[in-house]
Amino acid sequence: MANSSLSWGRELFSCGRRRRCGRAAGRKRGSPSIRGGWGRTALLLAGIGVLGASEANAASLQAVSNWGASGVPSYISMYIYVPDKVATNPPVLVVNHYCSGNASGVYGEAQTGGIVSAADKYGFIMIFPQTSNNCWDVGSTKSLTHDGGGDTQAIAQMVKYTLTKYSANADRVYATGTSSGAMMTEALMAVYPDVFKGGAEFSGVPAGCWSASYSSSNQWSGPCAGGMVSHTAQEWGDQVRAMDKSYTGHRPRVQLWHGESDPTINYNNQTEAIKEWTNVLGLGSTATTSSTVTIGSHQWMRQSWTSTCGYTVLDVWSEPNGPHGTDANLNATYVIPFLALDKSGDVDPEIASCGGAGAGGAMGGGGASGSPDGGVDASDGGGTRDAASDGAAGKGGEAGAMGSGGAAATGGTGGRAAGSGGASAGSGGVTGSGGMAASGSGGRGSGGALAASGGVTGSGGVTSQGSGGSTQGSGGASASGGAPASGANGGGSSGCSCGVSARVGSGGSTALSFVLGLALLLRSRRRGERRR
Repeated sequence: MANSSLSWGRELFSCGRRRRCGRAAGRKRGSPSIRGGWGRTALLLAGIGVLGASEANAASLQAVSNWGASGVPSYISMYIYVPDKVATNPPVLVVNHYCSGNASGVYGEAQTGGIVSAADKYGFIMIFPQTSNNCWDVGSTKSLTHDGGGDTQAIAQMVKYTLTKYSANADRVYATGTSSGAMMTEALMAVYPDVFKGGAEFSGVPAGCWSASYSSSNQWSGPCAGGMVSHTAQEWGDQVRAMDKSYTGHRPRVQLWHGESDPTINYNNQTEAIKEWTNVLGLGSTATTSSTVTIGSHQWMRQSWTSTCGYTVLDVWSEPNGPHGTDANLNATYVIPFLALDKSGDVDPEIASCGGAGAGGAMGGGGASGSPDGGVDASDGGGTRDAASDGAAGKGGEAGAMGSGGAAATGGTGGRAAGSGGASAGSGGVTGSGGMAASGSGGRGSGGALAASGGVTGSGGVTSQGSGGSTQGSGGASASGGAPASGANGGGSSGCSCGVSARVGSGGSTALSFVLGLALLLRSRRRGERRR
């Protein structure tokens, strides 16, 4: 069938060398026809050109070469996904990758989890930051200080670029990520509460924890990764408030996911994160609601805290016996509603419901607590501040209810939580779409764990004959244009080729169908004209 179709295509293109091409059988006399073989060929080429243009303009992951980076690490690059139909004043979602990962790999995970489809449906824009280091830096003073020149500031600058370039909504910016990307998500909400309205993280650590024994050589913290860092809720909250000492406004809502048997990032980090964010958000230690939820074949324990106005601002999920790379990672079913990316409007729905005060009052005492430098004495902040009056501030914080939250502030309890760490490695190579199960070391991508979203590219590859994606399963290696999935990153660093190749493959088959259909039409016309 394929050979027959190709011969029809050749016959169609040879039409220009004949005196004339056929007319459709049974065509009524006087109806219009296209004279001249080259006219028909031109029509055919124009049609194919339209199809090709349509495919070329289809949304895909794209590298951004000039996003206005200034005073931030040069090892960080920016990728972006802008859907074909962008919402008016669109929200922005930052998606952070894991250790030894890249933008292309986590883009593939976002496709598998349905987040890319959600962007296409609701019209929000996604930013995919990428570091060439092993993991994100969420342990140094510069990254844990507002505009301190670290990795967090680089991502904040990407957001600023996107807001300007695409007229995106500064009041609706969110973050998500897995493993090291989860740690970055919590850090962004702590260091830039003025930028982010919410975040959903998977298998991360409390903001500030990673500074304990932090190693800049591999961006790792052994004590934190091992679950050996513990503080009181007030101490955790003071550390977060010290990351942006002058901020007294609304604090972003947080969604936490973690497997209780995580061998890479100990589950104790989940319980410590609960203490941190309940304090920062001015919440009690006991959840408002608790329930058991089944996701796939696994049971999850869910605890939710609501603000005084009844909005869920802390949503915690724990999987008994769950691993490092849970099956809920970047699951659009839960992430999208929590971040309200399925809602329209110029204002974040939580703020629209509760006002800008929100948890701002929790700033109270200790808000100025010590320097974000882990080991530096925290004597420069906190305790001297009037707790009650400060808490009442927070942009009209909720009727001062949060004020008492800051009462404690005893000087900001010294240094940053000890961190500890282990790259988001291991996890035994939770697989990405189409990727081979990795052997572990070096995080989810290591050894082809993600298959570089090259595994996502398949379906026809670029050949338009349907066989181009045949090697896709083995780590997403080929399907021309798919980022090769070899090595620790599970894919090429460009990040954008896989998204393009998937569309080119399907576009090739569409163009072929167009050629064959037109060829059949012109042949039938030629036969009819000969009968005349």
